Amino acid sequence: MTPIPALTMPGLETVFDALASAIDLAGPEKAELFLVKLALLNANALGDAQVFERQIKSALNDL
Repeated sequence: MTPIPALTMPGLETVFDALASAIDLAGPEKAELFLVKLALLNANALGDAQVFERQIKSALNDL
């Protein structure tokens, strides 16, 4: 399996800012739909369902 490249801290901050802005643009009534669509687009870009499932489990930790 090819390792997934990790973002640097500045890259993560850029992604966080872009995500926060997009959630604001979607508005409270569409934020959940936006996040699901984004997750599916990223799963497709990742191209590995098992890696995506591990990411889901990681994201559920400490909610």
